[in-house]
Amino acid sequence: MTTTEIKTNDRTTTEATTVRPNPATPRLNFAKAAPKVFRAVIGLDAAAREGLDPALVELVQIRASHLNRCAYCLHMHTTDARKAGESEDRLHMVAVWQEADHFFTDRERSALALTDAVTRIGDAGVPDEVYDRAAAHFTEEELAHLLALIFTINTWNRIALSTAKRAGTDER
Repeated sequence: MTTTEIKTNDRTTTEATTVRPNPATPRLNFAKAAPKVFRAVIGLDAAAREGLDPALVELVQIRASHLNRCAYCLHMHTTDARKAGESEDRLHMVAVWQEADHFFTDRERSALALTDAVTRIGDAGVPDEVYDRAAAHFTEEELAHLLALIFTINTWNRIALSTAKRAGTDER
């Protein structure tokens, strides 16, 4: 375990961060152990994508995977994005999209901001300005699908991290 000192308003707090081991083998084959649950998540994922631009879908999945530190999903979705024609420049900029906003459209930036807020929901909820910005760029149906997509990638990240899926194996 490592610690990080954080200074806030003349106070120093210590935040513990756990260094995650990278087990040599996965802990559990989730699809095999809970096939009905796994199929339900696949169904949610497929339904969430309906009506959304495939490039936007990958950007959202990549961003949430960055935030959740899910190497397995990050590798899978950057590979899928490349196959779909996404540029290396944009893929590299997703992690720092706020500072590299000229790489993304207003619509994409609003989706990435919503992804950040929903993925980090425990920090500050979903601020009205973030939600309103996304609502200005997406129809109600698209916004519902975008939210479902964000919920789904966060679920996939948690499955992959909890079961120690290894990046680069792309077992689907």
